[in-house]
Parts: sequence; C-alpha cells; structure tokens
Amino acid sequence: MSSETRFIDFKSDKQPTWCPGCGDFGTMNGMMKALANTGNDPDNTFVVAGIGCSGKIGTYMHSYALHGVHGRALPVGTGVKMANPDLEVMVAGGDGDGYSIGAGHFVHAVRRNVDMSYVVMDNRIYGLTKGQASPTSREDFETATTPEGPKQPPVNPLALALSAGGTFIAQSFASDSQRHAELVQEAIEHDGFGFVNVFSPCVTFNDTDTYDYFRDNLTDLAETDHDPSDFDQAKDRIMDPDGEYQGILYQDENSVPYHEAHGVTEDMTEIPDGAPENATDLVREFY
Repeated sequence: MSSETRFIDFKSDKQPTWCPGCGDFGTMNGMMKALANTGNDPDNTFVVAGIGCSGKIGTYMHSYALHGVHGRALPVGTGVKMANPDLEVMVAGGDGDGYSIGAGHFVHAVRRNVDMSYVVMDNRIYGLTKGQASPTSREDFETATTPEGPKQPPVNPLALALSAGGTFIAQSFASDSQRHAELVQEAIEHDGFGFVNVFSPCVTFNDTDTYDYFRDNLTDLAETDHDPSDFDQAKDRIMDPDGEYQGILYQDENSVPYHEAHGVTEDMTEIPDGAPENATDLVREFY
C-alpha cells in the first residue's frame, strides 16, 4: 500500500451524470478520501456496485471495479475478497439494491463477517427509475405509484445488520463530508464487515428526506455518551422510532474476520498448471 496516495488518485476521467445536488457526490468523495487515508491505492482496490444511481460509482472511481446485477454486489465482493485477501474490497449500493432484492445477500454478508466494507447510499426512494417508494421510504411517503403511501413500515437496515451479527454498524450523512469520510475510514480499518448506511438525499424525487431535514434531525453519537461497544445501547439507538443518528452505532472490538476464522489466507488467483494431486482418483469415486 502506498503512503503517498491522494484523494484525486481515485477519481476517474469519467464525469458523473448524477443530478446536480445528488447526495451520491458527497458519498463517493468520502469513500475516495477514506481509501486514500487508509493508505490504499487504486492498484490494490476493488469496487463492486449494483443497480441504481449508486451503481455508476465504479465508473467514476479509478480502481478495479465491477458493475454487477441488481442486488448481487455483495456476493461478488465476497468472492473477490476470498480469492485475493490482500485486495481492499469496497461494495457500494443503494437502499433498493441492498435492502430489497439484495436483502438476503446483505444478511448473509453481515453474518459471515468478511473483511470488506459496504457503503449504502440510502435516499429512501428509487431514483434511477424515476421516483417509486423504496424499502426505506416512510409509511406515508407519497409517490406516483403509491399516491397514499406504501402503507408498510420501512426496513430498518441497522436492525437487520445487528440481528445478523454485525460487528461494525455505522450511519453517516453525505453532506457532512469530514464526518462521513471518517466513518467510512473506520469501516475500512475494522477487522471484519464494515457497514455504513449513508443518508444521501435525492434532490429530484424526494422532497421529504432532504438535506435540511437531516441537518435539523440528525444526532451525532460522538457528541453523546453512546458506547458503541455496548450491544444494548446500540439496540436502543437502532430501534428508537424517533431518532436519526450519525456515527458508529455498534462495533465489536473482538471481531474476528472470516478469513482468519476459517483459515482463508492464501491468494487463490494464482492457479497452478495441471489438475490437483489425486483429482482423478476423486472423480473416479463418483463414476
């Protein structure tokens, strides 16, 4: 890893096509700053993204990248990290990609505790498909397809992560650039699965969960007596129906990442010539 890496080293020559003012600009900038601050560089970084506005992020960042299919970014990231544990793997997604079609993969990625980071741009709406309610939309959130609101309680991604055995659960705000970058950096440095849910306002289709709303309602846990190592405190904050929090909700200081727990330490990208020893005898047992 290079100690000379700069934030701009992670910027590609492709210009983002997000709407002006989109929270994803701030989210991506924080990701790049965090990668640079942890001593990573584009040559040892792999970014995986799914479908949605957030899915474009691998194009706008200079690193190894893969733009996958809807809801399947985490399995790809897991496979990359297992094949080459030396790579810094960062998975990016949105609330639709991660908590709807990808919810099953999210839960299992959390419980496996693979040493990678997952940054979710949660704008509480489907932006790329022009403004439908998402899994994290409010129960009374009105859209063209839900004119009376979805009439379902929103998914609580932090609660999902905690119940699945998450070892690092944080939440940030795209507009608070320094704090957001700090939290993503802590997720990268965590030994295990680092999950950051980012409030990333959609300025085009969501006029409820706006920048002003989060500025007025967010409580930074760093300014309270919250102890992120205390599971019960974390649960109380996460299940608080009236609270919007920024900071580390929970961190298991004794976390053991998957590759250490299961002895997956070798680079599996180097494939030797020829069949493995005794492979022919093994095949014959089944024929």
